[in-house]
Order: sequence, then C-alpha cells, then structure tokens
Amino acid sequence: MNILVTGSSGWLGQNLVLRLKEGGHQVIGLDPVPGPHTDIVGSVADRAVVRAAIRDNAIRGIVHAGALHKPQLATHDSAQFISVNVQGTMILLEEASAPGSTVERFVFTSTTSLMISRQIGAAHRRGLHRAFWIDEEMAPLEPRNIYGVSKLAAEHLCRMVHDASGLPIVVLRTARFFPEEDDMARDIIQSDANIKANEFLFRRLTVDDAARAHIVALERAPQIGFDTFIISALTPFSPDDCEQLVEYAPMVVHRYFPRYREIYARRGWTMFDCIDRVYDSTKAMRRLGFVCSTDFGDILAQMDRDDGYLDVPVSRVPWAS
Repeated sequence: MNILVTGSSGWLGQNLVLRLKEGGHQVIGLDPVPGPHTDIVGSVADRAVVRAAIRDNAIRGIVHAGALHKPQLATHDSAQFISVNVQGTMILLEEASAPGSTVERFVFTSTTSLMISRQIGAAHRRGLHRAFWIDEEMAPLEPRNIYGVSKLAAEHLCRMVHDASGLPIVVLRTARFFPEEDDMARDIIQSDANIKANEFLFRRLTVDDAARAHIVALERAPQIGFDTFIISALTPFSPDDCEQLVEYAPMVVHRYFPRYREIYARRGWTMFDCIDRVYDSTKAMRRLGFVCSTDFGDILAQMDRDDGYLDVPVSRVPWAS
C-alpha cells in the first residue's frame, strides 16, 4: 500500500516509517524538517504540497503524525499551532476525501494531553480525594493550553469529514512516549529513567508500541469506520484503586507487584507518593485489537534480569524513550 506519513522526521514518524517499510509498504514521508525518512520537505499547511504528495504518489493510506507539540509552546505562538495542527489537518482531510482521491483510510495522531483540564492538571496540589480515571467517555473535554485545544479541534474535523464523506478515520490519543526529560521532573525528585518507569503504571508507552498502534489502526480503519482510542500501556489499576492512589500510591503498587520495592531499592529508585490520574486503554484492546507489548510488569522483569541495564544512557533504554 502507498502510505503518506506526516511528521516523518519526528520521533514517532521515523519509527513508523521504518516499520511500515519492513511490512512491505511504499512510504512517502512529509515533514518541514529534512530527515532520512522524509521524501517531501514541506508543511501540511501548504495545500499545494499536500495535494501533490497524495495525487502524485497514488496514496491509499495516510498517517497524520505531524504537528506542533507541547514542548513547542515555548517557541511558537497560538496562531502557528492553529495553522499547523488545525488548518493543516483540515487540508489533509479535504485532499484525502476529495473526488478522485485514492485515499481509503486515515489515522490521526492525537494526544491524551487534550483530556487534561486545568482542574486535573493541578489536582495533586489541591487536596485531591481520588485519582481521575480517564477513558474515552470522559466529558467535557477542556484542554488547558493551545496545544490541547488545537488537537481537539483537529479531532472534531476528523469526525466531520468522516460523517460527510465516509472516509474511514481512526483517532489515536497517545500517552507519553517522548525521549525528552519529563515535564514533571521539576516537581519531583526521581531521576528521569525512574520517572518514566513509574509512568508505565498509568500514562506511558514505548515509541515502538506507539508506532505499532498506528499500523494496527491503519489496517483496521475500514472495519472501524470512525472511532477514538487512548493508546497507553495497560494499567494494572482499577477504578476501585483511585482513592488509595492519591492517599499513598506505593501501597497500591506493592499490592500488584510485591517485589517492586526490592527491585527499585537496588537502584535507589522510589515510587510516586501520589498518582493523580490513570489512562484506561481497554477500549483499544477490545475494539481495535491492540495492546502495548511493554507494561510496568515487563519493565520490572527486565530490571530484575539485568542489574547493569541502567548504566547505559537513558536515550538508549528502550522503555525509557
């Protein structure tokens, strides 16, 4: 299948392109930043570039992973987020669904960040009584910054175009998989690798799993039609744990993983005292047929097997990236 991948020079995009090519697909990468997996240097906000990319390459599938992301809030203004994340998505959707288009399926990379309101984001500092259990039914959605607003607007455009044209579209709200230092690091004392390992309990996945989820979504899109999925490592927790996760999270983690304290202690690691939210990815398991291959239990087992594993730089630790 001829597939257009936007954001092909990015962390997810380059991993996705490699996996798609290994699967025998013909992939065209589009990104404003040159890279080894980018064939067209240009913006999704440029209609001429998008139209040519789709028509000249007889594209049948699109994975729209390109966007301005949360770290770029510090370097880009709101108008740029709207131009790229909203207008760019609309251009892709319009060209994909235009008469004569060869596009048969569309996967949009969204974010769990759009589900975090100011109330949720500051909850752990305001006497929260129970953790937020976050699934696709949560409403209303009130993103706390222009990044979240722009991605939510793009999701609405995806639904609108599907309803109008019938183009199969799958929206993936991915949890954290970025390699950069966590933006929580300024508030807590754990090392970056320690933070990321902890987050696999409730809001993280590997970039390999993120790429694999997109491939599954691309394959399943015609059968699904339209739907939205949270993509994160399966949490061991249940809604019944939410009060104790706020009161003292290590006690809950110990109940599910009795040896975690011993394994963590060998590295001088600690667990978060409070976990204020949990992403529930069971809908993706049930309806999309996708489950992340790496979860917190896998990380513990890997740490237990190899005491020297964490001596390598964090950027080379697969589950910490």
